[in-house]
Formats: sequence, structure tokens, C-alpha cells
Amino acid sequence: MTLGSLLKPEAVKVVGTVSSKKKLLRDLADLAATCYGLKADDAVDALLDRESIGPTGVGGGIALPHARLKGLGRVVGIFMKLEKPLPFEAVDRQPVDLVFALFAPEDSGVEHLKALALVSRALRNPKVQAQLRANDDPAILHTILSGAEESKAA
Repeated sequence: MTLGSLLKPEAVKVVGTVSSKKKLLRDLADLAATCYGLKADDAVDALLDRESIGPTGVGGGIALPHARLKGLGRVVGIFMKLEKPLPFEAVDRQPVDLVFALFAPEDSGVEHLKALALVSRALRNPKVQAQLRANDDPAILHTILSGAEESKAA
């Protein structure tokens, strides 16, 4: 599993301003519906349910919202870079500007956890964070994310 296999190029977006965390989760679900054929309402409900357990803002301006969905065939991802950081109830109380959402099959178990760990490792890398924050072209952002684990392995 690689970030490139989880994330279609069209599933990467730069967003100017988002008014709330709930609106961001709705935007993530809508993009997942467009890119992967998910039902947007089911996806946003699943993200909100997961957030009710505990916020997925992991610190350093990064959020990793994730959810399991019925009928999904494999783990898929959505990446959004926010031009204006958004309060997200992160563990360090800092607003987020890099958001990588994962959607996994309801019964995915280990695959979901592996994908979450892969994304977390990549986004915790200060070099990757700097590159993502320095670019606003979705194609470049996709390339950075797709190459993130390869640069670590080399």
C-alpha cells in the first residue's frame, strides 16, 4: 500500500476558507462522492460519528479524519490543503491546514489501520509538511504525497 494507491489525483484540493469543522467534513465527503462514488451523506455521517469519539486533529496543523463505510471496496483518501487554517479541536489546540481523510470498508480491520499509519508517518515528516505548505497546485501536492513514503524508504 502506498499513498499514491490511496489517493487519486483529482482527490487533492486546495481550499480557500472553510467556515467550520462540520463544513470541512461535508466538503471532504462531497469530494469523496465525486472521486470514488461514495454516498456523500453516508460519508459525512460516518466522519461526524468518528469525530464524536474524539477529534482527529493530531497536532502540528494536521487532521486525519477517517471512517468506515458499508459497500466500499478498498481504502481511499482525500487530501485538502486549507489556505486559512481552521480550528479542529486538535490535540495541541492549533488550527489545521493539512487534512487527509481516509474512508475504509466497514470490515477492513488491519488495512484501515495500515493506511492510517502510512498517512500519519508521511504527514509527520517535516520535509513533507514544508513541501505541502509551500505549494498550491493540486497536481504538485499529489506528487509530493505520492512520493512521501518513497523518499523515506530510500
